[in-house]
Parts: sequence; structure tokens; C-alpha cells
Amino acid sequence: MAAELLEQPVLGSRRLSNILVALMVTIGGIGFLFASLSSYLGRDLLPLGHPAGLVFVPQGLVMGLYSLAAALLATYLWAVITINVGSGSNRFDRSAGVVTISRRGFRQPISVEIPIKDIQAVKVEVRDGFNTRRRVSLRVRGRRDMPLTRVGEPLPLAQLEQDGAELARFLGVNLEGL
Repeated sequence: MAAELLEQPVLGSRRLSNILVALMVTIGGIGFLFASLSSYLGRDLLPLGHPAGLVFVPQGLVMGLYSLAAALLATYLWAVITINVGSGSNRFDRSAGVVTISRRGFRQPISVEIPIKDIQAVKVEVRDGFNTRRRVSLRVRGRRDMPLTRVGEPLPLAQLEQDGAELARFLGVNLEGL
């Protein structure tokens, strides 16, 4: 007897690339803060350059504003990474006849239930170029396509095709887009 349940975990924003970006923004913001303070105090607080030689108004002040902007952006990035926004799962339950797509949102969890009988096809979308898009989605009767893959780093083509074919076979629907 075939399995009646298929569950796919979805990676959220807690990825190495996001952590590295948040770390760089944090370090850059601290650098701008020290440059601004060096300009104000007239003493070099940084081992590189000579920020004490900057005139506080306007250069040191602008450096301070840059540090404030970096602090706000870094706070947002670290919050998104900590909460792990976008993580979740795709749960396909043939015995219950329902597909449950759940993701962790910024403030609250997001969950969508779709009856399996309303699923028309599994769609694999590949668009290369400047704005690359590689995703697997469900074509649902009366709704827009429901994306199933993570946002961000595109999946390799072989894995994308394999995931789409496995899901279409499990749901007993057509595979579109290949």
C-alpha cells in the first residue's frame, strides 16, 4: 500500500547567506558609529584610516546617521533570522484529502488548507536571467498558483524536476512546465 502522507520541510530565513549579510551590516554600522565618535571626540577609535581628521559637521554627523540606519537594518535582519520567517512545511494527506501549507510569518503563523480534489496540476516554473525563478507550485481551481518552494536561493534543476514529479505522482495530477 502506498504512503498516505507526504511532508516536506521548507527552509526559512535562517540561512548562512542571511547571517553573513546581517553580520556585515552590523560590523559596518559599528564602524560608522566609531568613525562618527572619532570625529566628534577628535581621537582615533578605529585602527584604520584617520577618522578623527573628519569635520564633525557635516561628515561625522552623516557617519552617525549611517550608523543609525545600519543599526535599524541589522535589528530587522537579526529579528527575521531569529524568528526564522518563511520556515514551515508542506503536508499532503491523501487519507484526509487535504493539503496544508504552513509558514512562520513575522508576527503570526500562516496556514492554508486546500482540498486535494481542487488541485489541477503541479507546476514547475523555470525562468533564468536577471530575476531567476525556479519553483514548484500547485495549480488550484479558482485560485492563483500556490508556491511550495522556499524563497531565495534557487534549487538545482534536477532537484526541482524530481520534487515536482514526485509530488505530481503522489497527488495523481499532471506535471506542467517541463
